[in-house]
Amino acid sequence: MGVQVPPRTRTPCPCGLPESYEECCGRFHGGAAAAPTAERLMRSRYTAFVRLDAAYLLRTWHPRTRPARLDLDPGTRWTGLEILAAEAGSAFHSTGTVTFRASFRGGSLHERSRFERVDGAWVYVDGEFLD
Repeated sequence: MGVQVPPRTRTPCPCGLPESYEECCGRFHGGAAAAPTAERLMRSRYTAFVRLDAAYLLRTWHPRTRPARLDLDPGTRWTGLEILAAEAGSAFHSTGTVTFRASFRGGSLHERSRFERVDGAWVYVDGEFLD
């Protein structure tokens, strides 16, 4: 009899999709791939907030609106992302919007974010708070 190895547990990506972090947003964060749609970029940016990855957030921010630096609060505990609407933002578009609600311990953030392509890659432009 051989030694049985327990199956690997796969923790779903924080963005809400069923893939593991490595298969989902991790490949965007690591630079192995670029987010193919505005919605996937939105999801990867949410996951970057969860993981305190300020470098990825700045890298995926439009140069026209990008802050000089980003200080993330390690005390914020993000608890979920709900995509409410996505308009345009596919491989066939140059702009798109994603409306979402990001929950954190103690509240939530409801925003309509605008995205554009810069040199073929989706980037975050800005957002409008809705609540």
